[in-house]
Amino acid sequence: MMGAAADRWRELQSGRGVPPEILARAEASPWTHDPKDFAAPEEPVDTPSRRAALDLLGPGGGTVLDVGCGGGVASLALVGRAAHLIGLDRAQDMLDAFAVGATARGVPYDTVLGEWPDAAAAAGTADVVVCHHVLHNVVELEPFLTALSAAARRGVVIEMLAQHPMAWLDPLWVRFHNLHRPPPATTDDAVAVLAELGVTPTVTGWERVNPPRQHPAWVTRRLCLPADRVVEVAAAMDELPPRPRLAATLTWRTA
Repeated sequence: MMGAAADRWRELQSGRGVPPEILARAEASPWTHDPKDFAAPEEPVDTPSRRAALDLLGPGGGTVLDVGCGGGVASLALVGRAAHLIGLDRAQDMLDAFAVGATARGVPYDTVLGEWPDAAAAAGTADVVVCHHVLHNVVELEPFLTALSAAARRGVVIEMLAQHPMAWLDPLWVRFHNLHRPPPATTDDAVAVLAELGVTPTVTGWERVNPPRQHPAWVTRRLCLPADRVVEVAAAMDELPPRPRLAATLTWRTA
């Protein structure tokens, strides 16, 4: 039986969905992403998450499983310590980008197409499991986290924003659809679910470098609006406060 924290996470995350009647009017899927936006930089960015994973790998290195790998930003930053990478993602185009990055760096790798934790058996285990910016896409967090721990021989590193990464769009959902969403789930909510699982992670808060301003055409599609409203959306975006970029690294050892 799941605890109160897991129930709260499920309720908050379920409230972030787009109602079917709004989705039905969308000209294009609001969930489409360009793999190029998720490509790993040639030079790894030094972050608390990268340092935590390197600490778990130790001087001798080891294997790394990247859950929700995208283009491999999390795991490819560990090349030099990571002897073998496993990238798991639900999108084949993301796995293709991950494979290109691993090949360019000369690191052995495998890819697994599927959803976590359903595909956990296919992915197998690794010394270190990393999972960056995936938790806010998860509704049932308890089995997700349990499977991360079970797959890690040494430890787990999670990176997430302090609150749902699309929460900054909430005023626009109200403006264009009169859709009022519940407060977004936060890092504290994730830590509370881990506590119910008997896990006390080390939590490091930090601030990410601000990304380029999101293009109004992307925001228009995300809001399930037709392309002819891009100018209107751009004007509305100008009225929004700066996007928060507070992030957190959650780390725990499994052995």
